[in-house]
Amino acid sequence: MNLPPRPFRLIPGAAASPVILHVPHAARHIPEPVRAGILLDDPALERELDHITDAHTDAVAEAAAGRAATAPWRFVNGLSRLVVDPERFPDEREEMLAVGMGAVYTHTTHRERLRPAGFDARPLIGAYFEPYAAAMAQAVAGRLAATGRAVVIDVHSYPTRPLPYELHGAGPRPPVCLGTDPFHTPPALLAAAEKAFAGSGGTGIDTPFAGTYVPMEYHGTDARVGALMIEIRRDGYMTEPGGPAGPGADDLATALAALVDSV
Repeated sequence: MNLPPRPFRLIPGAAASPVILHVPHAARHIPEPVRAGILLDDPALERELDHITDAHTDAVAEAAAGRAATAPWRFVNGLSRLVVDPERFPDEREEMLAVGMGAVYTHTTHRERLRPAGFDARPLIGAYFEPYAAAMAQAVAGRLAATGRAVVIDVHSYPTRPLPYELHGAGPRPPVCLGTDPFHTPPALLAAAEKAFAGSGGTGIDTPFAGTYVPMEYHGTDARVGALMIEIRRDGYMTEPGGPAGPGADDLATALAALVDSV
């Protein structure tokens, strides 16, 4: 498989900022060699992208970075998560394998076939997943070297109504879900997020999605790396599924900037 260059970007912030806004799921782009391995026809693929893409979260993060007193760094994925999902484990540790949505998805949000049975995911893992993970680890290392700490804030969104692929979709779906890690999310960081998003309709913790992204080199071992996931319910800032952003996006950017400043 002849694969094109990797389009993730590290966008510099202030030298003194420990914060990295991580935006892994905002893009819809699928390189043609990868598209060739997807079973859906073009209309069905567009519908799937509407459901699976965290639309406009890159714009929310960009606006927040512009409003923060000390600009955070941003790590932004330029590829759809239908290429690879950089936030999944690439092996049997990943619970989403149960619905065909590990690091390389074989099924859709509605549990239909996305790729053929027996699809070899290794070329995509090598071309996209591993370089992304290495670059994100390097970004964290840069903040540690410059400031003595790093804080990864994952910026996501999720649908108002659960989709069939969700393993924990029966729980509450607050306007803003805060995903935590028992080692990397200190109470002060969680409290700061609850305060920053208090005006956004309310927050919940680890429901309907739990956890947050930490590069494996640091996961569970380096307490200098803090992390928190922000999952924005889509009816608060956009037309679902896959529609335009609304005025709520501006308010959420302001809240995210407040969180960055508190860190």
